[in-house]
Amino acid sequence: MARWSDFEQFRNSRPRTAKGGIRAQSQRGSFGSSWWAKRWTQTLDTFGLGSRLTRGRAYARTGQVLSIEVSEGQIEARVQGSRPRPYEVRIQVLKLPKNTWERVAARSASQALYASQLLAGEMPQEMEEIFQAAGASLFPATYRDLRTDCSCPDESNPCKHIAAVYYLLGEEFDRDPFLIFSMRGMTREGFLSLLGAGLSATRRPVPVLPPEPLPTDPEVFWKASVDLEAEPQEPRVVAEAALPRRLGKFPFWRGRLNFHEFLDQVYVRASAHAVEVLTEDRDRHSTG
Repeated sequence: MARWSDFEQFRNSRPRTAKGGIRAQSQRGSFGSSWWAKRWTQTLDTFGLGSRLTRGRAYARTGQVLSIEVSEGQIEARVQGSRPRPYEVRIQVLKLPKNTWERVAARSASQALYASQLLAGEMPQEMEEIFQAAGASLFPATYRDLRTDCSCPDESNPCKHIAAVYYLLGEEFDRDPFLIFSMRGMTREGFLSLLGAGLSATRRPVPVLPPEPLPTDPEVFWKASVDLEAEPQEPRVVAEAALPRRLGKFPFWRGRLNFHEFLDQVYVRASAHAVEVLTEDRDRHSTG
């Protein structure tokens, strides 16, 4: 049982500066940009946690969370507070039974668009409806679906340390939406396997088309699809790091700068230098 003096000291204390902690990439406004990340934070807001969520946002943005480990139905984290030893946070999410996941996968496989989005690593907007039709919910319906614990002396549960982990998880959903499934007890690989089984059951035979005949005119056969003698296009400066953006965000980013915005600057500088080198080389050949 915590003493009142301990609570007073905890309430008025400030967290120690954390080194190498996980920093939220959104330094203002909402956490995450995808609909499923926003839906996660909206779910937390409906639980009526009040000022603890506000303090948790500050902890998430200043890098007080040192580590987060997500496994099936459970999240473990370490958060730096006012004491020298980081606090241990544990969040358990109510797991869904396997037959529920089978119904969700079967309903997802029945719609080609939903299945293709899931196979591409995206969460269909209609996913909540699919879960409801299967007799379950994608996100925790009430706070009773969550079991939380923190080693800090604050008797409030959830405390600001737990809230900080909540928000960082929401931002991480942008990078990997299947973390939501993992929290509900199903891995990405396990669900895609169920989805593949559903697709095999509903797959229709693909008609075999006759081979396209080759042109009989040799000039047409050997003609290139592009004009090889056309003037080469002028090199241009790349505006952003397109490939890293397609790969997604860095997991649990710890830097002070936004990961993709930082890479954009690097790509622009490298691209400008490459254009300069190519232009000088072309001018040298044209005058040589």
